[in-house]
Amino acid sequence: RGWRLAGHRTRGRCEWLVLAPRSCRPFSSAVPSKSEEEDTVFGGGSPLFKGIFSTHWSTKPKFRRSGPDFPIFRVMSEGGKLTEGVPLPFSVEKGLKMYELMVRSSVYDSFFSTMQRQGRISFYLTNFGEEAASVGSAAALSDEDKVWPQYRELGMFLWRGLTPQEMCDQNIGNEGDRSKGRNLQVHYSLLEKNVECVSACLSTQIPQAPGAGYAFKLDGEDRVSVAYFGDGAASEGDALTALNFAAVFGSQTLFICRNNGFAI
Repeated sequence: RGWRLAGHRTRGRCEWLVLAPRSCRPFSSAVPSKSEEEDTVFGGGSPLFKGIFSTHWSTKPKFRRSGPDFPIFRVMSEGGKLTEGVPLPFSVEKGLKMYELMVRSSVYDSFFSTMQRQGRISFYLTNFGEEAASVGSAAALSDEDKVWPQYRELGMFLWRGLTPQEMCDQNIGNEGDRSKGRNLQVHYSLLEKNVECVSACLSTQIPQAPGAGYAFKLDGEDRVSVAYFGDGAASEGDALTALNFAAVFGSQTLFICRNNGFAI
Protein backbone atom coordinates (compact mmCIF):
# COMPACT_ATOMS: atom_id res chain seq x y z
CA ARG A 1 0.00 0.00 0.00
CA GLY A 2 2.92 2.34 -0.57
CA TRP A 3 2.98 5.01 -3.23
CA ARG A 4 5.52 6.39 -5.68
CA LEU A 5 6.03 10.12 -6.17
CA ALA A 6 6.90 12.09 -9.28
CA GLY A 7 7.74 15.76 -8.80
CA HIS A 8 8.26 17.97 -5.76
CA ARG A 9 7.01 21.13 -4.11
CA THR A 10 8.66 24.46 -4.92
CA ARG A 11 7.76 27.84 -3.47
CA GLY A 12 6.58 30.52 -5.89
CA ARG A 13 5.85 28.29 -8.84
CA CYS A 14 3.39 25.76 -10.10
CA GLU A 15 4.33 22.10 -9.85
CA TRP A 16 2.68 18.84 -10.89
CA LEU A 17 2.88 15.91 -8.50
CA VAL A 18 1.70 12.44 -9.47
CA LEU A 19 1.13 9.69 -6.93
CA ALA A 20 0.84 6.10 -8.13
CA PRO A 21 0.31 2.90 -6.13
CA ARG A 22 3.39 0.76 -5.61
CA SER A 23 1.14 -2.30 -5.66
CA CYS A 24 0.44 -1.87 -9.39
CA ARG A 25 2.09 -4.58 -11.46
CA PRO A 26 4.55 -3.39 -14.10
CA PHE A 27 3.64 -4.30 -17.66
CA SER A 28 7.20 -5.42 -18.30
CA SER A 29 8.98 -8.08 -16.30
CA ALA A 30 12.37 -7.18 -17.74
CA VAL A 31 15.17 -6.57 -15.27
CA PRO A 32 15.69 -2.80 -14.72
CA SER A 33 18.86 -1.47 -16.30
CA LYS A 34 20.83 1.76 -16.19
CA SER A 35 20.14 4.21 -19.02
CA GLU A 36 22.56 6.55 -20.73
CA GLU A 37 20.89 9.39 -18.82
CA GLU A 38 22.40 10.00 -15.40
CA ASP A 39 20.30 9.04 -12.35
CA THR A 40 17.81 7.12 -14.51
CA VAL A 41 16.92 3.43 -14.39
CA PHE A 42 14.73 1.85 -17.05
CA GLY A 43 12.03 -0.59 -16.10
CA GLY A 44 12.21 -2.76 -19.20
CA GLY A 45 10.86 -0.57 -22.01
CA SER A 46 7.14 -0.95 -21.25
CA PRO A 47 4.90 1.23 -19.01
CA LEU A 48 5.79 0.72 -15.37
CA PHE A 49 2.15 0.32 -14.37
CA LYS A 50 -1.34 0.98 -15.71
CA GLY A 51 -2.41 4.50 -16.55
CA ILE A 52 0.95 5.98 -17.55
CA PHE A 53 3.44 5.95 -20.44
CA SER A 54 6.54 6.26 -18.24
CA THR A 55 9.05 3.48 -18.73
CA HIS A 56 11.76 4.43 -16.26
CA TRP A 57 12.49 5.74 -12.78
CA SER A 58 14.70 8.64 -11.74
CA THR A 59 16.48 9.19 -8.45
CA LYS A 60 16.33 12.95 -9.02
CA PRO A 61 13.31 15.12 -10.00
CA LYS A 62 13.25 15.82 -13.74
CA PHE A 63 10.85 18.42 -15.16
CA ARG A 64 10.19 18.47 -18.90
CA ARG A 65 7.85 20.54 -21.03
CA SER A 66 7.27 17.76 -23.54
CA GLY A 67 8.43 14.36 -24.62
CA PRO A 68 7.21 10.82 -25.11
CA ASP A 69 8.39 9.68 -21.70
CA PHE A 70 8.48 11.39 -18.31
CA PRO A 71 10.66 9.68 -15.68
CA ILE A 72 9.03 8.89 -12.35
CA PHE A 73 10.94 10.22 -9.37
CA ARG A 74 11.45 7.86 -6.46
CA VAL A 75 14.09 7.42 -3.77
CA MET A 76 12.84 4.15 -2.27
CA SER A 77 13.12 0.68 -3.75
CA GLU A 78 10.38 -1.94 -3.91
CA GLY A 79 11.95 -3.46 -0.83
CA GLY A 80 11.53 -0.26 1.18
CA LYS A 81 15.19 0.80 1.18
CA LEU A 82 16.23 4.39 0.50
CA THR A 83 18.50 5.10 -2.44
CA GLU A 84 22.16 5.29 -1.45
CA GLY A 85 23.01 8.77 -0.19
CA VAL A 86 19.39 9.78 0.43
CA PRO A 87 18.77 10.77 4.09
CA LEU A 88 15.51 9.99 5.89
CA PRO A 89 13.44 13.15 5.21
CA PHE A 90 11.65 13.10 8.57
CA SER A 91 12.26 12.06 12.16
CA VAL A 92 11.43 8.58 13.44
CA GLU A 93 8.77 10.12 15.69
CA LYS A 94 7.11 11.83 12.73
CA GLY A 95 7.31 8.63 10.75
CA LEU A 96 5.54 6.73 13.53
CA LYS A 97 2.80 9.37 13.61
CA MET A 98 2.31 9.05 9.85
CA TYR A 99 2.16 5.27 10.09
CA GLU A 100 -0.37 5.45 12.94
CA LEU A 101 -2.66 7.71 10.90
CA MET A 102 -2.35 5.41 7.88
CA VAL A 103 -3.53 2.50 10.02
CA ARG A 104 -6.32 4.59 11.55
CA SER A 105 -7.46 5.66 8.09
CA SER A 106 -7.79 2.02 7.01
CA VAL A 107 -9.66 1.06 10.20
CA TYR A 108 -12.07 4.00 9.91
CA ASP A 109 -12.71 3.14 6.27
CA SER A 110 -13.56 -0.45 7.17
CA PHE A 111 -15.97 0.72 9.86
CA PHE A 112 -17.85 3.28 7.78
CA SER A 113 -17.83 1.13 4.65
CA THR A 114 -19.50 -1.62 6.68
CA MET A 115 -22.10 0.88 7.91
CA GLN A 116 -22.84 1.86 4.32
CA ARG A 117 -23.22 -1.79 3.25
CA GLN A 118 -25.62 -2.32 6.15
CA GLY A 119 -27.74 0.63 5.04
CA ARG A 120 -27.00 2.73 8.12
CA ILE A 121 -25.53 5.50 5.97
CA SER A 122 -26.33 6.05 2.31
CA PHE A 123 -22.90 6.76 0.84
CA TYR A 124 -19.20 6.23 1.54
CA LEU A 125 -15.91 6.29 -0.36
CA THR A 126 -12.87 4.45 0.95
CA ASN A 127 -9.18 5.36 0.80
CA PHE A 128 -7.81 1.81 0.74
CA GLY A 129 -4.35 1.67 -0.81
CA GLU A 130 -4.02 5.46 -0.83
CA GLU A 131 -3.24 6.04 2.83
CA ALA A 132 0.45 6.82 2.28
CA ALA A 133 -0.26 9.27 -0.54
CA SER A 134 -2.66 11.26 1.62
CA VAL A 135 -0.79 11.22 4.92
CA GLY A 136 2.68 11.63 3.40
CA SER A 137 1.74 14.61 1.24
CA ALA A 138 -0.11 16.27 4.12
CA ALA A 139 2.90 15.85 6.41
CA ALA A 140 5.09 17.66 3.87
CA LEU A 141 2.84 20.74 3.91
CA SER A 142 2.82 23.54 6.45
CA ASP A 143 -0.28 24.29 8.53
CA GLU A 144 -0.70 27.56 6.65
CA ASP A 145 -0.99 25.91 3.24
CA LYS A 146 -4.53 25.95 1.87
CA VAL A 147 -5.92 22.55 0.86
CA TRP A 148 -8.68 21.89 -1.70
CA PRO A 149 -9.52 18.18 -1.28
CA GLN A 150 -11.44 15.66 -3.30
CA TYR A 151 -12.99 12.75 -1.38
CA ARG A 152 -10.16 10.25 -0.88
CA GLU A 153 -7.98 12.38 1.40
CA LEU A 154 -8.99 10.99 4.78
CA GLY A 155 -5.32 10.71 5.77
CA MET A 156 -4.80 14.41 5.07
CA PHE A 157 -7.85 15.30 7.16
CA LEU A 158 -6.58 13.14 10.04
CA TRP A 159 -3.18 14.83 9.83
CA ARG A 160 -4.84 18.23 10.03
CA GLY A 161 -6.84 17.17 13.10
CA LEU A 162 -10.15 15.62 12.02
CA THR A 163 -11.47 13.55 14.94
CA PRO A 164 -13.40 10.24 14.90
CA GLN A 165 -16.37 12.05 16.48
CA GLU A 166 -16.42 14.61 13.67
CA MET A 167 -16.29 11.77 11.14
CA CYS A 168 -19.28 10.07 12.76
CA ASP A 169 -21.24 13.32 12.95
CA GLN A 170 -20.61 14.08 9.30
CA ASN A 171 -21.36 10.62 7.92
CA ILE A 172 -24.49 10.22 10.00
CA GLY A 173 -25.57 13.81 9.37
CA ASN A 174 -26.59 14.77 12.90
CA GLU A 175 -26.60 18.17 14.59
CA GLY A 176 -22.89 17.86 15.35
CA ASP A 177 -22.09 17.86 11.64
CA ARG A 178 -20.58 21.14 10.43
CA SER A 179 -23.03 21.20 7.53
CA LYS A 180 -25.93 20.08 9.76
CA GLY A 181 -26.61 17.02 7.63
CA ARG A 182 -27.06 19.01 4.42
CA ASN A 183 -24.10 17.48 2.61
CA LEU A 184 -23.12 14.05 1.30
CA GLN A 185 -21.15 11.64 3.46
CA VAL A 186 -17.31 11.91 3.53
CA HIS A 187 -17.62 15.60 2.64
CA TYR A 188 -15.48 16.81 5.52
CA SER A 189 -14.13 20.31 6.07
CA LEU A 190 -11.72 21.99 8.47
CA LEU A 191 -11.94 25.65 7.54
CA GLU A 192 -10.16 26.81 10.68
CA LYS A 193 -7.23 24.59 9.67
CA ASN A 194 -7.06 25.76 6.06
CA VAL A 195 -8.89 22.79 4.55
CA GLU A 196 -11.86 23.61 2.34
CA CYS A 197 -14.99 21.45 2.17
CA VAL A 198 -14.97 18.43 -0.11
CA SER A 199 -16.95 19.09 -3.29
CA ALA A 200 -19.31 16.45 -4.66
CA CYS A 201 -18.82 17.53 -8.28
CA LEU A 202 -15.70 16.06 -9.81
CA SER A 203 -12.73 18.46 -10.27
CA THR A 204 -14.57 21.69 -9.39
CA GLN A 205 -12.06 22.33 -6.59
CA ILE A 206 -9.08 22.30 -8.96
CA PRO A 207 -9.46 25.78 -10.56
CA GLN A 208 -10.09 27.33 -7.14
CA ALA A 209 -6.65 26.28 -5.92
CA PRO A 210 -4.55 28.37 -8.35
CA GLY A 211 -6.80 31.36 -7.60
CA ALA A 212 -5.87 31.15 -3.94
CA GLY A 213 -2.26 30.46 -4.89
CA TYR A 214 -2.18 33.58 -7.04
CA ALA A 215 -3.51 35.62 -4.11
CA PHE A 216 -0.67 34.26 -1.96
CA LYS A 217 1.79 35.37 -4.63
CA LEU A 218 0.35 38.89 -4.84
CA ASP A 219 0.44 39.23 -1.05
CA GLY A 220 3.97 37.85 -0.84
CA GLU A 221 2.91 35.05 1.50
CA ASP A 222 5.12 32.04 2.14
CA ARG A 223 2.39 29.45 1.58
CA VAL A 224 0.93 27.39 -1.24
CA SER A 225 -2.52 26.32 -2.37
CA VAL A 226 -2.94 22.57 -2.82
CA ALA A 227 -5.42 20.73 -5.06
CA TYR A 228 -5.98 16.99 -4.61
CA PHE A 229 -7.64 15.06 -7.44
CA GLY A 230 -7.58 11.73 -9.24
CA ASP A 231 -6.50 10.74 -12.73
CA GLY A 232 -10.12 10.77 -13.87
CA ALA A 233 -10.62 14.37 -12.74
CA ALA A 234 -7.46 15.31 -14.64
CA SER A 235 -9.45 14.75 -17.86
CA GLU A 236 -12.02 17.39 -16.92
CA GLY A 237 -11.85 20.87 -18.42
CA ASP A 238 -11.60 22.34 -14.92
CA ALA A 239 -8.20 20.70 -14.45
CA LEU A 240 -6.80 21.98 -17.74
CA THR A 241 -8.04 25.50 -17.01
CA ALA A 242 -6.47 25.39 -13.55
CA LEU A 243 -3.11 24.15 -14.83
CA ASN A 244 -3.03 26.82 -17.54
CA PHE A 245 -3.93 29.61 -15.09
CA ALA A 246 -1.28 28.50 -12.62
CA ALA A 247 1.39 28.28 -15.31
CA VAL A 248 0.59 31.65 -16.91
CA PHE A 249 0.34 33.64 -13.68
CA GLY A 250 2.96 31.76 -11.67
CA SER A 251 0.45 30.80 -9.02
CA GLN A 252 1.86 29.27 -5.83
CA THR A 253 -0.02 26.03 -6.38
CA LEU A 254 0.69 22.35 -5.89
CA PHE A 255 -1.39 19.90 -7.95
CA ILE A 256 -1.47 16.40 -6.43
CA CYS A 257 -2.89 13.88 -8.89
CA ARG A 258 -3.50 10.36 -7.57
CA ASN A 259 -3.25 7.82 -10.34
CA ASN A 260 -5.37 5.13 -8.68
CA GLY A 261 -6.88 3.64 -11.83
CA PHE A 262 -10.41 4.78 -10.98
CA ALA A 263 -12.45 7.45 -12.73
CA ILE A 264 -16.07 8.60 -12.61
